[in-house]
Amino acid sequence: MVDQQGTGADVRAGVVVEAAPEQAFAVFTRRMGAWWPLDSYYVGGRPITDAVAEPRAGGRWFERAGDGSECDWGRVLTWEPPRRVVLSWQISPDWQPDPDVHTEVDVTFTPEGEGRTRVDLEHRGFATFGDRAEEMRAVFGSEHGWPGLLGRYAQAVREG
Repeated sequence: MVDQQGTGADVRAGVVVEAAPEQAFAVFTRRMGAWWPLDSYYVGGRPITDAVAEPRAGGRWFERAGDGSECDWGRVLTWEPPRRVVLSWQISPDWQPDPDVHTEVDVTFTPEGEGRTRVDLEHRGFATFGDRAEEMRAVFGSEHGWPGLLGRYAQAVREG
């Protein structure tokens, strides 16, 4: 079950998965294509075959299309396996790459007993969207945003 709460400024969602933190982190970061809706959540103009977060601070966060073309979504700000990853989201409210947009997706992986991990996600910095900040916060906080994506992520963890 995905739980969520909004603070008015941030979007928060979380889920407990039946996996050790190492596996939970790996599925979220290195197997993003297993849970990201590749056929509909893309910004580069064509359906994608993968969503990639390069495994290091300073790395790229991007989508890859079937023809090999890539479109940046942001950057990897913090890479601390298996505990935490922070990604910058640099996509405009019009769903176009924009290096001047900068929000942060902060994901933590906390052990909850043997073989269970609590995954908490906080998306913050919506003020960068200006007068569209509340609109974007509502999008990311909806079932089509992070809560739904974390549900897909939890399914990918279950499926191995």
